[in-house]
Amino acid sequence: MEWGDGFLLRQGIKKLFQFIGIKVHHFFLEWGEITLFSGKILSRILFGKSHIKRTVDQMVSLGIYSLSIVTITAIFVGMAFTVQVVREFLKFGAGKMVGGVVGLAVWRELGPLLSGVVFAGRVGAAISAELGTMKVTEQVDALETMSQDPIDYLVVPRVLACSFMLPLLVGIADIIGFFSGLVVALSSGQINLHAYFDSASSMLKPIDIYGGLIKAFLFGLITAILCSYMGIKTQGGAKGVGETTTKAVVISLITIFILNYFLSLGVF
Repeated sequence: MEWGDGFLLRQGIKKLFQFIGIKVHHFFLEWGEITLFSGKILSRILFGKSHIKRTVDQMVSLGIYSLSIVTITAIFVGMAFTVQVVREFLKFGAGKMVGGVVGLAVWRELGPLLSGVVFAGRVGAAISAELGTMKVTEQVDALETMSQDPIDYLVVPRVLACSFMLPLLVGIADIIGFFSGLVVALSSGQINLHAYFDSASSMLKPIDIYGGLIKAFLFGLITAILCSYMGIKTQGGAKGVGETTTKAVVISLITIFILNYFLSLGVF
């Protein structure tokens, strides 16, 4: 019995390491393919055909139509954050610093990160689902038979649109979030308009504003690349489209959080 238990234990450990090895191998293989996919996109942007018309269409459908959810998110995030800041700062008589703290938090972290999250949820799902549907219905193959490059025709306009529009949306969200915080701060009755803007102007630096917009650019770029890759690689019919969409959004969100940490750790 002891020999049997030891044998089963060794087999279980062996299968565990095999499982881990397969997952690690698949992880590096997939990210290697994503890297090559990104290189193809860059080469098409630099040396491919003009993408102006298709890019503008995607900017409207992916960017302009996301303005409402980004605005709502910015309003309530700015208000909720300011409620906590005002409550704690007034206890220590530091109400004059509220505007600067809210400005730094919104411009450097909350605006880019949360806008990137809702953008990935809406736009990332739309990109992966749309391209996945085109893949399983053989529309992508039909483009290839007509001598059209699917990356050039389908992916590049979406990547350009996301990279251009998310910084714009984040800029709007930053302004809205900051002024939403102002409304909450003034409603406390212990912080005046001058103190709010004075602390913001003294604490906020240009790098804080530029850094948040650079984050937004990278978040939009990453979201578009990952979701386009997942969509193009979709298999398995309608079920595969659903699984791919879920996977694309989850991976995009995780990547945004990880990237945001390292960017915050560095310059931004």
